[in-house]
Amino acid sequence: MVTAAALRAHLVEAGIAGAVATPREKSLRSYRLFAAGDPRQTLGLDPARPWTQTALLRLMAERCGVSPDPGHTRGQEVIDPDRTLAGLEAFAVRLGEAARRREPVLIGTGHPHRLLGFYAGLAAALSAAGCPVLTPSHGRCVDMTTQFGLRTHNLWYAEGVATVRSVPGEGAMGAPAVHTHSPLPVRVALAGAAGGAGPLPSLVVGDHGWVCGAGQLGIEAIGLADADDPAVFVAEAEGRVSVAVPLDDAVRSDHYRPLTRYVLNRACLSQ
Repeated sequence: MVTAAALRAHLVEAGIAGAVATPREKSLRSYRLFAAGDPRQTLGLDPARPWTQTALLRLMAERCGVSPDPGHTRGQEVIDPDRTLAGLEAFAVRLGEAARRREPVLIGTGHPHRLLGFYAGLAAALSAAGCPVLTPSHGRCVDMTTQFGLRTHNLWYAEGVATVRSVPGEGAMGAPAVHTHSPLPVRVALAGAAGGAGPLPSLVVGDHGWVCGAGQLGIEAIGLADADDPAVFVAEAEGRVSVAVPLDDAVRSDHYRPLTRYVLNRACLSQ
């Protein structure tokens, strides 16, 4: 069993919290783009009110623990490990509720290379507890704008976790999953669930556009977010996302295994 103290030490040692790899310059640029309404940063969220860069910095200092000093413009970003622990605790509480109620859950990630294992562990535990882990619109095309123009992708589930694969002209089997901030995959998944014989999810678990896109559509969502993902924390502040866990979302995938064990233990889902 991973204790809170041991996990806190691991978060700092692995760079998941504490001094993280995200550059301060990147965070501030993200806040500026979000304030300007750039869809690359709003992640499918339509904020209830305007957010200035100053207000975003204040929010991120409160929710993540980044420096609130606007004069701090360079260097490594900081995420408070105690805020990460508190977020994981709330995340675990909501997963435990879903398991006890056997709620249908949809899980998806825009960070498949780093976070797929974390989410796959949750999917397996929830399924074992009797929760329907949904896979709507499997293989469905998702047309997304990229730096190379409009590209066709496929929605693909791996171990119960939705990912997006770039497969122009052929099937998705064997194609690599891609990193994306887009809310389009969750919209396609939810449209498939609404149009099929199965249930709609009571809870969406994920990151980036998966949680913001679901929250915008009125479906409860919980997830992970980096210090340069202000949309997820704005969605939490505005009541569209129930839990936003602040952490670096781009460290080695094996470094997230203790987080999986901790969350499942706290949710009484350990296998």
